[in-house]
Amino acid sequence: MTRPADPVLEKISPAAHASRVVRQSGTSFFWAMRLLPAERRQAMYAVYAFCREVDDIVDSPGEPAEKLRALERWREEIDLLYRGQPEWLTSRALLEPVDQFDLPQEEFQAIIDGMEIDAAPRVRIRSVDGLLDYCRKVAGAVGMLSIRVFGMPQKPGPRIAVALGNALQLTNILRDVKSDAARNRLYIPSEVLQKYSVDERSLSRIIVHPSFAGACLELSRLARRYYLETEWLLKGLRRGLMRPAVIMMETYQETLNLLDTRGWKKIADPVSLKSWRKVWLALRHGLF
Repeated sequence: MTRPADPVLEKISPAAHASRVVRQSGTSFFWAMRLLPAERRQAMYAVYAFCREVDDIVDSPGEPAEKLRALERWREEIDLLYRGQPEWLTSRALLEPVDQFDLPQEEFQAIIDGMEIDAAPRVRIRSVDGLLDYCRKVAGAVGMLSIRVFGMPQKPGPRIAVALGNALQLTNILRDVKSDAARNRLYIPSEVLQKYSVDERSLSRIIVHPSFAGACLELSRLARRYYLETEWLLKGLRRGLMRPAVIMMETYQETLNLLDTRGWKKIADPVSLKSWRKVWLALRHGLF
């Protein structure tokens, strides 16, 4: 299981550590973060490094109890961060951004709440409301931190964070149905599966059920509604503020387009956006 980098053992600054995490991750958000001014970019690198490290905890091999203990250590570390005494490289990289951009502690804790759901030996979601609550924790909370760093106005900012977070996370869920199933995770709600008469008793049967495609398509349509809401909310914002969010949105929208084009009866066929396409999206929005 991945452990936070130890500043005593690594001769690297907290900021350099966060930058390295981003560079090595291959994240789709890289180009969106690159376009930010230096201080805001470094703050987003630190936020991303935190998200990456807690996500690696739940996706690494290990017992659920071990993962929950590691997440609890992160809760304690976040408490130390907000007392001005962080111990780990990533939390030390967050120290200045937390103060400079007034990043809310509860959003970091919400992300950990979401990771605890993922750390369970079996993940099932009962309702669409439950799914959106999960999205709020693992994606909306990241958005709530990001809008502070981007400098978005407080009136539309939180709505953008939640709407875009829902859209991105629903796209992730649809992209990763097969790999999540291999970890005994299914995020498509039971109430949606029941609507399409999909038998829920066996996960291996769920994802090959003839009607499972209909359930996936319903979530795809829900994601598109949140993309449309995000587009509408972004229209009134100054171009410089909206660029990172627009690049994130368009990158994931194109991924959803690829998934819809592939079809929902072919979930075994992987889909990913080419690197050159991500670069082109960044160029289109004036990265250079």
